[in-house]
Amino acid sequence: MRIIDLLNKNGIDLNFNVNSKSEAIDRLVDLMNAAGNLNDKKAYKEGILARESLSTTGIGEGIAIPHAKVAAVKKAGLAAAVSKKGVDYDSLDGAPAHLFFMIAAPEGGNDVHLEVLSRLSTILMDESFRQSLINAKDKETFLKLIDKKEREKFDEPAKEKQPSKEGYRVLAVTACPTGIAHTFMAAESLENKAKDLGISIKVETNGSGGAKNVLTKEEIENADCIIIAADKNVEMARFDGKKVIKTKVADGIHKAEELITKAANGNAAIYHHSNGNDNSGSESSDNESIGRKIYKHLMNGVSHMLPFVIGGGLLIALAFLFDNYEIDPSNFGSNTPFAAFLKKTGDISFGFMLPVLAGFIAMSIGDRPALAVGFVGGMIAKDGGSGFLGALAAGFIAGYLVVLLKKLLSYLPASLEGLKPVLLYPLLGILGIGAIMFFLINPPVSAANNALNNFLMSMNSSSKIILGAILGGMMAIDMGGPFNKAAYVFGTAALSSGQFEIMAAVMIGGMVPPLGIALSSTFFKSKYSKRDRQSALTNYIMGLSFITEGAIPFAAADPIRVIPASVAGSAIAGALSMAFGCGLRAPHGGIFVVPVISNPFGFLIALAVGSVVSMFILGIIKKPVVEK
Repeated sequence: MRIIDLLNKNGIDLNFNVNSKSEAIDRLVDLMNAAGNLNDKKAYKEGILARESLSTTGIGEGIAIPHAKVAAVKKAGLAAAVSKKGVDYDSLDGAPAHLFFMIAAPEGGNDVHLEVLSRLSTILMDESFRQSLINAKDKETFLKLIDKKEREKFDEPAKEKQPSKEGYRVLAVTACPTGIAHTFMAAESLENKAKDLGISIKVETNGSGGAKNVLTKEEIENADCIIIAADKNVEMARFDGKKVIKTKVADGIHKAEELITKAANGNAAIYHHSNGNDNSGSESSDNESIGRKIYKHLMNGVSHMLPFVIGGGLLIALAFLFDNYEIDPSNFGSNTPFAAFLKKTGDISFGFMLPVLAGFIAMSIGDRPALAVGFVGGMIAKDGGSGFLGALAAGFIAGYLVVLLKKLLSYLPASLEGLKPVLLYPLLGILGIGAIMFFLINPPVSAANNALNNFLMSMNSSSKIILGAILGGMMAIDMGGPFNKAAYVFGTAALSSGQFEIMAAVMIGGMVPPLGIALSSTFFKSKYSKRDRQSALTNYIMGLSFITEGAIPFAAADPIRVIPASVAGSAIAGALSMAFGCGLRAPHGGIFVVPVISNPFGFLIALAVGSVVSMFILGIIKKPVVEK
C-alpha cells in the first residue's frame, strides 16, 4: 500500500492554525474523521492519547507522526497538516513541529500503519522534500509531491545499493526501542550521507516488523567498519573481531557524516564479543550514568516479572473468591476443586516471580549466558528466605559475575570457544552464584527481610495508616518517575512476603491523580479550557485503569497546583485503604481487580474520597480560564 492511497483532500490542512499539542491532536482527529476513516472518533482519540502517554510522536526535524491501531478505525488512513509557524509538540529534539501526519490503522489489521510509518520516516529525512511540502500551494501539489517522492525512493531499481566487487566499505545497523520512526530515519540519514561522501554502505534496520536488509556473513567479513546506531540490543556476536562504532540511534540521524567518516577511516576499536560487554572493543557516545544503567537493568527484570505476578496473584485471589470458607477455615482457598485448581495454578505462576526478576536483571547485564545464573540465584533467594531483596541482589551479582567470567575465560585457547556457553559459563556461574547466595547474601538479607516483615506485622493501625499515606503520596509526586517507581517496587516486594495491604495502598495512590483531574474538569469547568476539558475525559479511563501517567500533561502545564492537589488526594486514599484493611494480591489492574480485593467496598470508598479531595483542592486553587 502506498502513502498516497491513504490520503485524500478531506484529510489535509495546509493552513494548520493551532497553538498547542492538544489542539493539534484535536484538529488532526477531526481531519481523520472527515476523511471517512473512523467509526468512533472519541475512541480513536483515546487511542492516540494512550500512544502519546508512552512517548511523544514528535520525532524531531519538525515532524510529528501520531498514530493508533484501534477498533475505532473503519479503514486505514492518513491525515496531514502543515503549520508554517510551528507548534510545540514536545518533540524529542525540542524544536517546533511543522509537518503532521496522523495514522489510523484498524485493530486486527496487518500492521499497515508500521509500514506507512517506515516509509514516511524515510522520505521525510530529505530536508528539501520537507520544505517543498511545507511550501505546497494547494492540496493537489501536496499529494503530487508525496507520490513523486515515494515512487523515486521505493519504485526505482536498487542499482545504487549494489556493492562493488570488493563489497561495502561500511555496514550499519539501526534500531530504536519501538522499532518505528527513528530506526528508518537513521538508516536513511546514513545512506544519504554515505552517498554524498562516495562511500558504499549497507544498513540493516531492526524495526518492529523484524530485521530488514540483513547483513550477510560475507559482507561483514569484507567491511572496513560497522556502525551500530541503536537504543536497544542487537545481535552482536556476528561482529566479533571487526571494527565497530556503537552509538545511540539519534546520532545516526544527526551525526551521520561524522560516523561514516570515522568508520571509513577505521577510527574504531575492534569488538570482541567473548568479552561479554556490549561496549567492549567499540566506541559509544551514549555515556550513561551508573544510576541510569542500574535502573535499566532493574526495570528489565521487573517488566518480565510482572506478568507472572499479575496472572498468579489474580488467580490466587479468585480462588478465595470462589471458595467456601465454612468447609475448612484452615484450608481456605482450596476447599472446592475449582478453587484448588485456581490456587495451585496461581501459586505456580507466582512462584516464578523471584527467579524471573533475578534472571532478567542478570541477562540485561551479562547477556544470554547470565540468564540461567540469575534464575538459579533468584530461586536460592526464594527458598532461602531472602525474598525480593535477595533476588534483586542475585540478579545484579549474577550479571556481573558472568561479565567477569567472560573476561577471565577470554584468555583460553580459541579451540575451547565452543565450550564456554554450553559448559563453562553455566557451570562456573551457577557454582559461583550458589556460593555467594548461600554464604554471603541469604543469611544477612534473610534476617533483614524477617525484621522488616516482623516490623510490618507489628505495626498498629495508626502506623499502617501513616505508611499508606506516604506510599500513596509518593505515587503522585512524579507520576511515573523515581518516587512513583520506588513506591511501586516496594509494594511489589511486599507481595512476596504476604503484605497485601501495601500493594492496595500503592495502587489506589496511583489511581487518584488522573481521576481527581477528570472530576475537577467536570465540576469546575471554569478552571479549564474547552480542549483541556475534552482531554481530561480520558483520565477517567486512565485513572480507573491505574495509569497514573494520564495526569502528566496537566501536571506539566501547572505543576504548582496540580502536583500538591494530587499528592494530597493520593495520600488520603492510601491512608484510608490501610485503615479499611484493603488487600491486593496483584500489582496492577485498577478497577478491574476490585472484586478480588479484600474489603472491595472500603477500597472504592477510599478511592472516591481521595479523588474528590483532589478534585476540590484543584477546584479551589486553580485559576479560572478565560476563553477567547
